[in-house]
Amino acid sequence: MRAVLASLALLALAACGTQGALKPKPSKVLPVAPYGRADKPSSVELLGTGSQARPGRNVELHTRSEPRGDDPYDLPPQE
Repeated sequence: MRAVLASLALLALAACGTQGALKPKPSKVLPVAPYGRADKPSSVELLGTGSQARPGRNVELHTRSEPRGDDPYDLPPQE
């Protein structure tokens, strides 16, 4: 019985957090606008990932075994 009550109490505590817009602390400010940009980016724009950070996946599956091509960087050790 105590275990059930303890787990319910932990669940209630976990649900207490509020979600809202992200804002910098009163003593802090957002970074300055990037070079060439007139306005400062918002916190949502700063936290978002672009296509460079999250490239598309290549999901082409190999259906049969194929020999590897020549690797130009597979060099013998220098003496």
